Amino acid sequence: MFTDIAGYTSLSQRDETLALQLLEEHRSLLRPFFPRHAGKEIKTIGDAFLVEFASALEAVRCAFEMQQSLHERNAINPPGRKVNLRIGIHLGDVVHNQNDVYGDAVNIASRIEPLADPGGISLTEQVYDHVKNKFEFPIVSAGRREVKNVDAPLEVYKVVLPWEERGSVVGSENYDRRRIAVLPFANISPDPNDEYFADGMTEELISAISKIPELTVISRTSVMKYKGGGRSIQEIRPELKVGTMLEGSVRKAGTKVRISVQLIDANKEGHLWAENYNRELQDVFEVQSDIAHKVAESLKVRLLARDAERVAKVPTADMEAYTLYLKGRFFWNERTLEGLKKAIRYFEEAIKHDPVYALAYAGLADCYTILENWSFLQPQEAAPKVLEYSKKALEIDDTLAEAHTSMAVVWANLWEWGRAESEYKRAIELNPNYATAHQWYGHGVLETLKRYDEAISELKEAQKLDPFSLIIATNLGDALLAAGRVEGAIEQYRSVSEMDPHYAYAHARLGIALAASSAFDEAVAEVEKSWSLSPENVETKAILAYVYFVAGRREAAERILEEMKEIAKTRYVTPALFAEVYSALGKPDQAFEWLDRAAETRSSTLVMNLSEPQFDPLRRDPRFRRLIQRIHLE
Repeated sequence: MFTDIAGYTSLSQRDETLALQLLEEHRSLLRPFFPRHAGKEIKTIGDAFLVEFASALEAVRCAFEMQQSLHERNAINPPGRKVNLRIGIHLGDVVHNQNDVYGDAVNIASRIEPLADPGGISLTEQVYDHVKNKFEFPIVSAGRREVKNVDAPLEVYKVVLPWEERGSVVGSENYDRRRIAVLPFANISPDPNDEYFADGMTEELISAISKIPELTVISRTSVMKYKGGGRSIQEIRPELKVGTMLEGSVRKAGTKVRISVQLIDANKEGHLWAENYNRELQDVFEVQSDIAHKVAESLKVRLLARDAERVAKVPTADMEAYTLYLKGRFFWNERTLEGLKKAIRYFEEAIKHDPVYALAYAGLADCYTILENWSFLQPQEAAPKVLEYSKKALEIDDTLAEAHTSMAVVWANLWEWGRAESEYKRAIELNPNYATAHQWYGHGVLETLKRYDEAISELKEAQKLDPFSLIIATNLGDALLAAGRVEGAIEQYRSVSEMDPHYAYAHARLGIALAASSAFDEAVAEVEKSWSLSPENVETKAILAYVYFVAGRREAAERILEEMKEIAKTRYVTPALFAEVYSALGKPDQAFEWLDRAAETRSSTLVMNLSEPQFDPLRRDPRFRRLIQRIHLE
């Protein structure tokens, strides 16, 4: 029998003290089980046990009791203190020598153990033949598996434990090796405030590896779910549907950095490559390029000259500018008003240190795009900034997918749909792994142009790259709803709400879709829930007014309109939201008055919301067609 603690190496890198505590606790817990089943502990190897038994059946029973004990222990411990053990058992001849054992059987047992699920038990065919019909719990085949240093594939079996799902089978599906996840790097620097650097390294490696066309790379939003560890490779693999994972740690002290990294075959949970880099901070781009090249080499991907050049490109020679840029991205990813303000300050400081730092200009463009899109800033204030910074970024570096995406937003806000589409296509050509480009192209242009099948296709592609992004999943529902596929939209919005019940936007969108299917009471309940989760969101108020009205609660809808007017006295509220409410209330003159105001300010909300059912009462009015002509959507 071989045992091993799942995820122990990563835990040691993050928190060595905790790792040692859990190691000793697990040893104390497991050792009493061996003699109960005539087992002899041969030795420990790091976090592993090697144990010999006189009987295959006793070995399997011992493994079951060990896993049962750990399962009960884990149930009363927080995620960070759980111990998930893999156990592998093989039957064969061994050679004894000075209290140790040797031979092919020992080698095979060591290769079988990593094939077990965390918390699971893996057996070879030889063990299965001895224990079938004698052991109390089901044993199922996990298929034939190739293992290192063994010529022929081995038939592997899995013990189905009482607390597991019967259908769970080790390695039941192998995922594409060229679909890769860069897991969040652990910050093991002396200063915990250097967390931004570890997050930045994760994001920069995602960006670098994304430039290799033959690889599919999971976006930052989805991988950051695993920050802090606590999840095993066998748990993460099916959630992200990846065949390869890159994980590591960063230690920063002054101008010196130590970057430890390992590439893992997630299907077999074997190491493909590992390296430690002890470098000066100024060498960090060289390290990132080297890692990207070794990933390509390990996965047998041939880099074309132009791709190798893009991967090796150094974005700035000023390390202070680079550090400031990483801090800017750290706060931009918070997606809060305060975070965006901080991000702008850091990007601006980065540009002061390096006036030709294209990525910092692209970062500023992204900040102002979000500020306008989330109604934190009026379009007439945000749009010139987005244009200025996108243009500057592209003047410096025309190969930045991020900058082309920002420029596409500029053209869309100017209702230049052809130019917007060209910029999105260029961004996707430069970086097919940039999920935001697929998302904004689908939701912001194709859906607006009523090219619904293409919009849905782009949003599904974005979702493949960023499977845990709530906004991408919700936008997919928006495209389905705009296409008139109401039931599909309802199903999609429900799936987002199940993914995160506290995500207010999905509840609001589900409310609109339910209202469209005449489920008025449920629609009201969903939008009210959205409002309770995000009471500062004025767009939710406008939706609530709509569902109140269609549910026959006109007075409640009128009250919300008055509340929106009060809010607009102290903060910006896009005119498009007032137009929605007036349209729903059957007041077309006021609705068109506010639609004209929205068009004058080139509100992005106006264009994105025109397909909403709130505007259905206006569509036969000649003024609606004139509006469509005005924004070049006829």
